[in-house]
Amino acid sequence: MHAPGPAAWLLVALCAATSAYCLLRMRDPGQGVRGTAGGEALMGLAMAVMAVPAAVLRPPSWTWVCYAVVFGAAALRALWAARAGSAHHAHHLVGTLAMVYMAWAMASAPAGHTGHGGGHMSGGTPLVTGLLLVYYAAYVLRTGTRLVPAGGGPQSPAPTHWTGRTEVVRACRLAMATGMLAMLLTV
Repeated sequence: MHAPGPAAWLLVALCAATSAYCLLRMRDPGQGVRGTAGGEALMGLAMAVMAVPAAVLRPPSWTWVCYAVVFGAAALRALWAARAGSAHHAHHLVGTLAMVYMAWAMASAPAGHTGHGGGHMSGGTPLVTGLLLVYYAAYVLRTGTRLVPAGGGPQSPAPTHWTGRTEVVRACRLAMATGMLAMLLTV
């Protein structure tokens, strides 16, 4: 479920770096930060592993079933958290369901046709893939514009530690969504 050559390694690096940042964010004692950061770290690490070129790593087919189970459980957790109406928890729900979908597509694709076997995965449903592509493209554009400073208004004081800075957290989420968008393009 990846692009060939250097693009795959760039995706691996992007996802691994965002996962590492999210692990660092888990040290923040703030309300709910640990759970959110932990979920994002898991997502980034799983995406990094999915993006490793097949010449380097060809996981057994049962790996995708494990992915589906883990992210199915994460989807239930996100659904429980999203019941309060938080848009970010709803985004986590979409992300975990997208990972379940991609794992299912990898598991159901014929041998040699998955991203880890031949470059382009043929196990996905075009409608679901299209809906996820539209969602992630909109999310990337919306989040990207929120990173641009509006200027003019008074700025709130920045946290003293870089792992709590809002713009870095947003950039991390933007990177993860961009990685998801890139992975969905190969489904």
